[in-house]
Amino acid sequence: MRFVGTVLVVSALLVARVEALNNGVARLPVLGYNAWNAFHCDVDEKLILETANQMVALGLKDAGYNFINLDDCWALKNRSNTGDLVPDPVKFPDGISGLVTKLAAMGFKTGIYSDSGLSTCAGYPGSWANEKRDLELFNKWGISLLKYDNCNIPSDNITRQNAIGRYQIMKQAIADVAKESGKPPIIFSLCEWGQQQVWLWGKTIGQSWRTTGDISPQWSSLVSIINFNSFITMATDFYGRNDMDMLQLGNGNLSLDEAKAHFTAWALMKSTLLIGTDLRNVSREVVDILTNREILAINQDAVVGTSISPFRWGINPDWTSDSLHPAQYWSGPTQDGVVFMLLNVEDTPASVSFNLTESPWIRAGRQYSVRDLWSHTDEGIVISSFSRDNVPPHGVVALLLQDAGDSPEPKEEPEAQPQPECSAPCSPSAVSSASRRTRIVYADLLAYVMNI
Repeated sequence: MRFVGTVLVVSALLVARVEALNNGVARLPVLGYNAWNAFHCDVDEKLILETANQMVALGLKDAGYNFINLDDCWALKNRSNTGDLVPDPVKFPDGISGLVTKLAAMGFKTGIYSDSGLSTCAGYPGSWANEKRDLELFNKWGISLLKYDNCNIPSDNITRQNAIGRYQIMKQAIADVAKESGKPPIIFSLCEWGQQQVWLWGKTIGQSWRTTGDISPQWSSLVSIINFNSFITMATDFYGRNDMDMLQLGNGNLSLDEAKAHFTAWALMKSTLLIGTDLRNVSREVVDILTNREILAINQDAVVGTSISPFRWGINPDWTSDSLHPAQYWSGPTQDGVVFMLLNVEDTPASVSFNLTESPWIRAGRQYSVRDLWSHTDEGIVISSFSRDNVPPHGVVALLLQDAGDSPEPKEEPEAQPQPECSAPCSPSAVSSASRRTRIVYADLLAYVMNI
């Protein structure tokens, strides 16, 4: 379905008026792991610790992935007699606090999952009406991040709250527990799925907010999420960002080019980056994508917290919402230059090209050095435009352009020298020596040909 995204454009223009919550945590996007995409409810302490060991062995921890987050299904189906959540003793024999201690010894922080309703999406106890109690328990266990879902909400006449109100209650619980315990606040990851325009208010409550429904490991899902988020990039900055959902690299039948495009878009749009595949069987190619230091450096830019944004849609008119063919030409500032993302959203190889000053971050009259962030090569100097042929289907080009000084002045063509005027027959002395040499060579050549 295609339509001009007028409503989303107006919504995006309102985003800049909202100040982000700055309580000292998650200034930059969280990097880590969440097992849901690969395992759903089939998780236990053994799997989590094996995953942590793999993150160390594969170099993922060294690349910055330092969170390991539990998702749904970690608890028993009923609270204790005192009203507390109870970790499943079969899955987690040492409890969640024991797991947190083991992960901390390996250098990881731990995240946990709950829900703003009566029960979680998988039917385990939710935190509605138990927000402060649950936060005190999470804090006691040493939890650093809370993913807070939006399933099984009581009827309005019971809650007398909308999504904003329910999430504000948990925000206040986080603040109160932090103040009482003297510990840093738990990072608050809102999983509201974008149903009530969370990009307009999420940054006043938490550090990230899901903007769409769940991701799946198909190209159609990836481009649909990219398309939707292309209209709300202005919501992202330090301490608060659009969350495009957990990564699907290594899952399903995504090609390596699709995996690169997926990772590039999520990273450069400054989304939270949570690996979601079975790291015990992951390919080296996927690990290489996840550990692209040049791409990760932009996601973790300590100077510029904003997302890249489209400057031209490409095959569609600008500001067109098309869930299968999102904007193709993107750019944004970084502390080291201007980053560009060029997507081939077509099913066949394609060429991409643009004039540099189409991006608002490029200055006219300057030349720029070009760094390819996937081949890790310097591509020389460009002055006015860039083009790349044969971008693979669903592939991506990621570039960093750095100012290389003033554009060279255009060379002026030398003026033609007037030929000497003379009456026929022209005197040889009036003809330049070069002209005489030309005539002599030509005459000799003609004589040679005539004598053959």
